Amino acid sequence: MMRRLMLGLLAATMLSGAADAGISSAVRTEARTVKGLGQPAEIIVDRWGIPHIYAKSAKDAFFLQGYNAARDRLWQIDLWRKRGLGRLSASLGPAYVAQDRAARLFLYRGDMAAEWAAYDPGAREAVEAFAAGVNAYVAEVQAGKRALPVEFRLTRSTPETWNPEDVLRIRSHALVSNVTSEVARAQAICAGGPAADTLRRKLEPAHKVVVPKGLDPCGVPADVLKDYVLATEPVGFKAMAREAVAEAPKALAQVIDERAAEGSNNWTISAGRSATGRPILAGDPHRPVGAPSLRYIAHLDAPGLSIIGAGEPALPGVSMGHNGTTAYAITIFYIDQEDLYAYEIKGDAYRYKGGFEPMKVVRETIEVKGEAPREVELRFTRHGPVVWQQGAKAFAIRTIWNEPGLSGYFGSSRMWRAKGWDDFQTARNRWGAPPLNLAYADTKGDIGWSAAGKTPVRPNWDGLMPVPGDGRYEWKGFVEDGGLPVVKNPAAGYFATANAMNIPAEPAYPRERRRLGFEWADNTRSVRIHEVLDGLPKSTLADSMALQGDAVSPQARRAVKLVQSLASTDNDLTLALNLLKRWDGAETTDSAAAAIYETWAIKHLGRHVTAAAGIPAAGQALIGAGAPDPLLTWLEGQPAAVRDPVILNSLADALAELKGRLGPHIYGWTWGALHRATFVPAAAALADERLAAQMSLGPLQVPGSASTPRAATWDARTFNQTAGASVRFVLDVGAWDNSMIINTPGQSGDPASPHYRDLFPLWAAGAYVPLRFTRAAVEGDAETVISLSPGQ
Repeated sequence: MMRRLMLGLLAATMLSGAADAGISSAVRTEARTVKGLGQPAEIIVDRWGIPHIYAKSAKDAFFLQGYNAARDRLWQIDLWRKRGLGRLSASLGPAYVAQDRAARLFLYRGDMAAEWAAYDPGAREAVEAFAAGVNAYVAEVQAGKRALPVEFRLTRSTPETWNPEDVLRIRSHALVSNVTSEVARAQAICAGGPAADTLRRKLEPAHKVVVPKGLDPCGVPADVLKDYVLATEPVGFKAMAREAVAEAPKALAQVIDERAAEGSNNWTISAGRSATGRPILAGDPHRPVGAPSLRYIAHLDAPGLSIIGAGEPALPGVSMGHNGTTAYAITIFYIDQEDLYAYEIKGDAYRYKGGFEPMKVVRETIEVKGEAPREVELRFTRHGPVVWQQGAKAFAIRTIWNEPGLSGYFGSSRMWRAKGWDDFQTARNRWGAPPLNLAYADTKGDIGWSAAGKTPVRPNWDGLMPVPGDGRYEWKGFVEDGGLPVVKNPAAGYFATANAMNIPAEPAYPRERRRLGFEWADNTRSVRIHEVLDGLPKSTLADSMALQGDAVSPQARRAVKLVQSLASTDNDLTLALNLLKRWDGAETTDSAAAAIYETWAIKHLGRHVTAAAGIPAAGQALIGAGAPDPLLTWLEGQPAAVRDPVILNSLADALAELKGRLGPHIYGWTWGALHRATFVPAAAALADERLAAQMSLGPLQVPGSASTPRAATWDARTFNQTAGASVRFVLDVGAWDNSMIINTPGQSGDPASPHYRDLFPLWAAGAYVPLRFTRAAVEGDAETVISLSPGQ
């Protein structure tokens, strides 16, 4: 493991040193005239595909950000917009009508004046300019001046023009919770009682689930969230392939497992604990990984605006990074921002406070490529969109997406010009979604942490299960400004988060009264991050980079304690037990113990634990394979006579699977032989063999798992990595040119571009590239300089 990390850091150092020494390839120059640009400007694209935009006004900077986003990622951002607005069918055909209808249920339909007012005062100008920039590039494509990305040819579609409101009205890309878990909990309790749900999900702070009065857990339909899942899923293309394949709906347990993988790490280190004498800020948000990257790195420089970092390619600005004075990084802080409401209905009216209240029915037309338009009906209660209706029952979702100011990640607009801690607190008070741990540092030396996100107040229930929509269970506003926990300049000299429960205990914070949320990530990553940082009295940038790539699993070490006393007469079980007993929990690519542990804990342990716990078959299916944390908790609480057979039998099943995958010789097994990163974009399903190969990347062996700081969640069917660090960055606060970053697989969405895949091997190896900020440093790393002038 250490050798791999050192190689990665050496690669980063070599890349950085080359730039510092002025060693670079010949700089390409290009001149463009762009209609809509106000004044001459420049985009310097560095050797890693990062655009540095220099403009004479903030409006032009955001305009060029939109133009450049389309230059690099037109297919991706066009698809994002069409999916979010429910316009896929217009470009792709009738197979997408259901997804379009579902997406439209979750669009923001409130007052746009209130929506604009919820963000930074300059946000409207930024969005309008960004959309105009996208449209300027689309116009050039339509005029034949720029190439149409290959995916449009594969889908026989064309890009559409944008309205500024499109950017804000789309909500379904923002991570919120916990409606999927509410349904799973109701179904688990119905099938196996509270014990089944205890094995499915750990609650923190410790909390006893109470079934809300008026709710029958067995009355929650299995497919109640079909529309919700459809509205929030990525777009697939198998239905359009030559041999069309209908994609089966995902089981709820699978949906929950996939979305639980979307966590992150961040930490902020004070100048006093930094070897540089300046704060260090680090972040690596974990999301689905693939091609093209979910994130895009950009730098905007104009009078009154200087921001650099990573964000969503379809949004203006950056979602994480710095502005030359303040810096911030994000991880999910699991506030409960959703509720499922169950109704008794008569026709399109639902029982509410002793009477029947009519649903709002919205009729819309869905354009369908090659066919007549489809008329659809969307129904809404006072709580939100109706996602299931049949007979005398209906269900609707109340979500903070319906509120103004909840466009995903766009709360970052208030951070772009933040000059200190007070501005940071204003920004966090206005933050909507997704709910975040915001780690902070500035050039004055202040560091800190704040929880951020619009937080419903539930006066008489805990939000853990669906509730009747008859008026008994209503949100009573939202937690007031300053009502979420915050820490400034922590005594420890650092603050770190990794999606684990980190709400301060009573009396420091009224967490039982506030009930922000009860469902958090396993603390395994947090434990490892804290133990490493605690052991570093003076941290370096290299230390933070190494920690982002750390593949040690405290969860695995916890499991290894349970096997220390075990023995078996079976030779293979004995070999496996010996490997696990000697293992330190490092999930390196060359580790046989890691291959055994991950296969056992993720794929086989849950089935045996639920059976031993007496959970009925229906409850076992809802629990799925089972998250290791509650399973290990159950094992730790059992006598050896119960625990040991469960471990040995489940381990034997894991070994049988591994023999089929890796051969009969246990000492020849490695985690890397199973666990790989292979990125195949969805549109490759429509390509011929040669083009599909060009669009695909990997496989590359990768260390770690969901339980290590280097998060690398994998698909139980293929062992392919599905989620992890979408971007990693380590900022030297105040000496910004020393900062390092990595995207994956590259900055470009064009499979023919060298920047489509150039960062992929560096990311897999744990290496980084420089994140230059000053003009001189950027010019030293320049690959292409695009000079832009206003056009008519």
